[in-house]
Amino acid sequence: MPSFPGSVILGHFMDDGVTLDAACWVGSNVVPIEANSEQAEDFGRWIVAHWQPHASIFGPADATLSLLRVLEQVGIQAQEVRANQPLLSISGTPLLPPNSSLAVSKTAQFNEILDAAAAMFEEEVGYSPFLGGEENYRRRVAWLISHGHSFSHQGLFGEVIFKADLGAVTQFATQVQGVWMNPDYRGMGLSAAYMSAVVLLAQAHAPITSLYVNDYNTRARALYKHVGFEQVGTFATVLF
Repeated sequence: MPSFPGSVILGHFMDDGVTLDAACWVGSNVVPIEANSEQAEDFGRWIVAHWQPHASIFGPADATLSLLRVLEQVGIQAQEVRANQPLLSISGTPLLPPNSSLAVSKTAQFNEILDAAAAMFEEEVGYSPFLGGEENYRRRVAWLISHGHSFSHQGLFGEVIFKADLGAVTQFATQVQGVWMNPDYRGMGLSAAYMSAVVLLAQAHAPITSLYVNDYNTRARALYKHVGFEQVGTFATVLF
């Protein structure tokens, strides 16, 4: 079915043709939802038949990697595959005290938040988010701020010290994305208190706070463990 312009949501139905048992968002990114390997392969064949460039595939590892294998069979190659990304979650009070300076970002902070978000993106994937269209990225950041899904703390000179976003929000759980510490403030032991504050702010939306992290990022994984996050699954990300 159509969704946002340029994107569709694919459904995989049970034998009755009515009951939905898996789905897949196909837009600038591809996201399999509740799909097993076989269902993900079916989604992959549809994507091949209606091919257009995508920035990434991400989601549960089995489904994401199964979908990728279908694309590879027709010569569609990824630039990078992050096959093991622990999915972490926390409910209840964080184990460490929060930094009370972290707050919901305000519209007046847009330019500073945009700069921090772009720096985070480029550090994470290796290229500027503006390459895909600066206006689209600006709209995304503005949307996060206007919906109360952006958290940040600015210093005395207006610089963003720390930021994080809620990339997905439901009544049951949120997913934290875009975590970024200003390089000038790294190594000071500030991240844990900020992440505890992120959890508390996120709990205003839903009781469970989740995120996923690269397996090789041992420092971040240790930080999240100290805050109280526990692994509940494994994600994968494919970058094109």
